[in-house]
Amino acid sequence: MSRASVSSVIKGQPSPIANPNPRSVFSVVRQKVTTRHGWLGDYDYRWLCLPSLPTARRKQPPFYGIDDELPLVLALTSGLQHALAMLAGLIAPPIILASSLMLDSDTSSYMISASLIGSGILSLVQLSRIKLWGRYYLGTGLLSVVGTSFSTVSTAIAIFNAMYANGTCPSTTAADGTITRGPCPDAYGMVLGTSLICAVVEIGLSFLPPRVLRRIFPPLVTGIFILMIGSALVGSSGIANWGGGSNGCQLRPTSGIYQLCPTVGSPHALPWGSPQFIGLGFLSFVSIILTEIFGSPFLKNASIIVGLAVGCIVAGATGYIDGSTITSAPVITFLWAHRFKINVYPPAILPMMVVYVSVAMDSIGDITASAELSSIQGGVLSDGIGGIISALFTVTPLGVFAQNNGVISVTRCASRTAGRWCCVFLIIFGSLGKLSGLFLAIPNPVLGGVTTFLFASVAVSGLRVLSYVKYTRRDRFILAAALSFGVGDLIMPGIFTHLFDGVKNPSSGLQGLFQSITILLSTPYLISGIVALALNLILPQDTPQQDEDDEDMEVGRDLEI
Repeated sequence: MSRASVSSVIKGQPSPIANPNPRSVFSVVRQKVTTRHGWLGDYDYRWLCLPSLPTARRKQPPFYGIDDELPLVLALTSGLQHALAMLAGLIAPPIILASSLMLDSDTSSYMISASLIGSGILSLVQLSRIKLWGRYYLGTGLLSVVGTSFSTVSTAIAIFNAMYANGTCPSTTAADGTITRGPCPDAYGMVLGTSLICAVVEIGLSFLPPRVLRRIFPPLVTGIFILMIGSALVGSSGIANWGGGSNGCQLRPTSGIYQLCPTVGSPHALPWGSPQFIGLGFLSFVSIILTEIFGSPFLKNASIIVGLAVGCIVAGATGYIDGSTITSAPVITFLWAHRFKINVYPPAILPMMVVYVSVAMDSIGDITASAELSSIQGGVLSDGIGGIISALFTVTPLGVFAQNNGVISVTRCASRTAGRWCCVFLIIFGSLGKLSGLFLAIPNPVLGGVTTFLFASVAVSGLRVLSYVKYTRRDRFILAAALSFGVGDLIMPGIFTHLFDGVKNPSSGLQGLFQSITILLSTPYLISGIVALALNLILPQDTPQQDEDDEDMEVGRDLEI
């Protein structure tokens, strides 16, 4: 969800003009595959692939616009870079969700494959700009790709926690109070079913005028949402996995299979926070930094994958990798190779509705980072309809990924041809079942070291969005009120868990409402985003004179401190 400064480059592109001498498809293909120019063009591939020094200055290649023709090699390499830039963000959510539900390796591997395939198929829709009626479109028509939304992860984890707490999902409690969760695939089916019906929220938002959407969801509100999403995931998943696991072993129980991480029967099982685990995660983290300093533009776009690869090589050599997930994974797989019981979990309806509001806000920010306001409607509508389709694909809600903006700024290639090749690579990656088994075999510390950086990047994206805020007295008040709840939830996660314990014998409907409110209050980005959204609509705007007087007072106050 990071935003690169590419808007000036892409917004300046002229509208496509019809070719007065259109060529047949056959002649285009023949020219592509039979000539050197069709294969390589004039692109400087040395610039793309050779390592760089921090002090070196190199001439950048020409910019390729949305509808420009690409030589085959450049189209393939650019598409691969987009796919690799997205890869870690696509495999992390299903791994985290499967781990939260204690699902077996076959199911977890399938969820990774479904995430990749679903992203590839629905990105093809987002890349298009299909006219519906009047001024309404489906898709942005830009190099916009979609992937599993991070906002879904923390909300789904809160929903799963509620299901285990109320007995919807099985768990056992040992004599010493240690709680061991059992597998609960039905919970994932409930999240899918709930997200399917809640997708109408984002579809409805897409028909609001873009300027109205920007007024309801200004950078102040959007930035808080994104900041808290990244911050929550760093604490609940990134750092926990870096230390050895987030499946319960981070609590260091004195009995049960989670006395050691990831379990007592795993290769090289150790207590959570052991220096060996910290070292593996740190190695992956440092590899990302070194790639950013010395890597070629191609490697920089895939720095997360480099970190995973380096960590896995060392972990494999030292015996930390369990190869059983690779062995048991099928060679080829596709959607619906594994199915879940689609159902609706009423307490999750309200939180999932807010998730789709968050996905819409994120998409608005990502699209406007590389396009005019006119593309917002088609992008948000594509995400909303994609929410319904993704649930049928057994994938949680998808949203526009901004990683491709960073790839565009580095490669200077914004052609939709590169985006289509990216979709092809994602579908191929997802169809290779052994590859998903390999991703599932990544040791928790390696995954944690990489995802900590990835989730922190999401938080930094939120800070970058907040940098557009003028920080008037009104803005500071809204930010402080929203972060009061969000940061409080991060530091003391269980504060709202027992809010309704005093209510005696509530009806099933009332109990469901209480659970829904508890999930909202216990998810940092949901509660902080709701507070920011409500206050932004309620509080009157400051007058320019008020802004000046308040700023002078605040500066004086800060100087006194």
